[in-house]
Amino acid sequence: MIYLNPKNDLIFKKIFGENEDLCISLLNALLPLDDPIKEITYNPGEGIPDIPFMKDSIVDVRCTDVRGRQFLVEMQMQWTDSFRSRVLFNASKAYVRQLHVGDNYELLQPVYSLNLVNDIFEHDTEAFYHDYKIVNIANTEKQIKGLEFVFVELPKFKPKNISEKRMAVLWLRFLTEISNSETVAPELLAEPLICEAVKKLEIGSYSIRELEIYDRVWDGIRTKNMLWNDFKSRERKRDQNLHDLQHDLAELERMQGELQHALAVTNRKQEGFQRELEEARRGQEKAQRKQEEAMRKLIDERKKLQEEQKKRRQEKEEIARKLKALGLSAAEISQATGLSTIE
Repeated sequence: MIYLNPKNDLIFKKIFGENEDLCISLLNALLPLDDPIKEITYNPGEGIPDIPFMKDSIVDVRCTDVRGRQFLVEMQMQWTDSFRSRVLFNASKAYVRQLHVGDNYELLQPVYSLNLVNDIFEHDTEAFYHDYKIVNIANTEKQIKGLEFVFVELPKFKPKNISEKRMAVLWLRFLTEISNSETVAPELLAEPLICEAVKKLEIGSYSIRELEIYDRVWDGIRTKNMLWNDFKSRERKRDQNLHDLQHDLAELERMQGELQHALAVTNRKQEGFQRELEEARRGQEKAQRKQEEAMRKLIDERKKLQEEQKKRRQEKEEIARKLKALGLSAAEISQATGLSTIE
């Protein structure tokens, strides 16, 4: 006997959307309820679309218990960033639609959303069960009741202790261990409600038309997965290219910083060289001025010496004329004045 995969939309809705006892058992096992569900009535739903992978806002199972509490159950094969928002939208819509014009708010009853996800979306924790409530951040014991959401990451589930929350473990094993299988674990068959659900997985229980829809659902899921993976691959490449670009930009900025630093050092050196050159020029001008001043002094002293020599010669010539007038010979005059006999 071949047992179909219960996570398939068609099979999941047939088991939990048409069998009240099985749906009640699943909800009581997986939801944190103060009072267990005793009886439910299924709410009208949109049904499964003709194009399975276009199932974006359809809830698989909607039901209400005798207290008026509403329960939304959805089987999601792949996590997307918009799924959590979609769950919030569907639950909020169910909560708001309880009241008609003129009704009192006291008539509102809680809405519970149970979401079974065949994917991992919380990568920073090993926990597979996530319970979301509207709580006071400073004191989480204080809660605004009305909306509550449970997300179960099926791939993370590992049955560790069968005695703890026994029915929750069995239902999660039912959802995770059977996939077009030929055998079913004896522990599942030993529980009457699980055994009843297993029988509804038998391939012989479905018509050819239903099996065609079953296959189309998987084809749609595979197509959606392929498109999603292709999108994520392109997104990763884009992120990698962006990361590389940011790295190159940072490296360029670093090199630009080093270049600016080197340019600043060069400018400071050039300014220092220019100052030294200016000081050398001023020193050269000062030396030149000193040289010119010394040359002027030398010329003045030479002129003075020449004038002094000229004056002394004139004095000697005057003495020589006087001595000549006295009758002294040329030799005697030369000896007395130092002039030559010719002079």
